[in-house]
Amino acid sequence: MIAIIDYGGGNTGSVKNALDCLKLGSKITSDPADITKADRIILPGQGRFSDVMANLKAGKLDRVIKSEIRKGKPYLGICVGLQILFDEGEEDPGTKGLGIIKGTVPRFTSQKVPQIGWNDIRLMKKSRLFAGVPKSAFFYFVHSYYALPEDSSLISAMTGYGIEFASAVEKDNIYAVQFHPEKSGEDGLRLLKNFGDIRC
Repeated sequence: MIAIIDYGGGNTGSVKNALDCLKLGSKITSDPADITKADRIILPGQGRFSDVMANLKAGKLDRVIKSEIRKGKPYLGICVGLQILFDEGEEDPGTKGLGIIKGTVPRFTSQKVPQIGWNDIRLMKKSRLFAGVPKSAFFYFVHSYYALPEDSSLISAMTGYGIEFASAVEKDNIYAVQFHPEKSGEDGLRLLKNFGDIRC
């Protein structure tokens, strides 16, 4: 079972619908016990960095997420679910993320924000998450901030929007994307199916 974490925002319903279409068992939940029992975790986007972190902490979900990731459970972060993996977000200076990946989350400064719509990705390395996805596939984005990891080797895909930014990162059992696979047609469904097939 895949636990879709409900922190009071995000596209939980859209993600569940996509997983149902793929016949992947899932549950929208804010119960730490469900997350502990699940085979894998998805934390979907949207929301303000500080609000998401505050809601996760209020439900003690930040602790269980970090604990389950440390145990090797596959995690997929979508949009803000990617951003909170980092040390800090510039959207609300001083607001700490989960600190699982070293780096920050700055705002786009040279283009209109938010970026809304389809944009292509460039795969940077072989990835189980992107197996069968074209190297220059298009995905749907909605965001004003982007992840900037200290270790560029963690970047699995790049996208251009005024600058080149990390649109996907991977670290061990952690997979995270800035775009919304649940809104990205066949390639998005392929990515979610791949996540469902990943084993520890």
